[in-house]
Amino acid sequence: MPKPNPDQYPPYFDRYISLVVEPDCYQAFQQQAEWIPEFLNAISEAQSLFAYAPGKWTIKELMQHIIDCERIFCYRALCIARKETVSLPGFDEDAYAAASAANDRSWKSLTDEFLLLRKTTEILFSSFSEEALQFSGLSSNKPITVNSIGFILVGHVIHHVEVLRKRYLSAQ
Repeated sequence: MPKPNPDQYPPYFDRYISLVVEPDCYQAFQQQAEWIPEFLNAISEAQSLFAYAPGKWTIKELMQHIIDCERIFCYRALCIARKETVSLPGFDEDAYAAASAANDRSWKSLTDEFLLLRKTTEILFSSFSEEALQFSGLSSNKPITVNSIGFILVGHVIHHVEVLRKRYLSAQ
């Protein structure tokens, strides 16, 4: 899965895709799989309830956001790969976070869920043919390819790991 061209996804998602240094999404998924478990396991239960400012998500809520986005984007990729013709809906990330009850869960349950989910994401994307990866569909009435979604998923995690490092973990 080579890196998508900017005309294959809405400009907003360049903020994630541009963070992926690997030229191939499969390789990028594998690279993340090598370091992400250790990074997540280094965060303690006590740390996971930290928010760096009033009104900001806790680390648990941020992890739940990553999980929610992974599921939503995988659904979008599946729909587009199966040639869905309707525009797939957007979502309000703040409303999802508020309704998530993430702070009532253990940090381990959240990290275990993400790691399992990411593995199924890799399997899903490896199941798509080269042709299906290039299929384009609509999300929030904007064109996007299946391949672009794979890069968005990798870049989304990179983005939030950097947020965790800079705004959460360095402030504790």
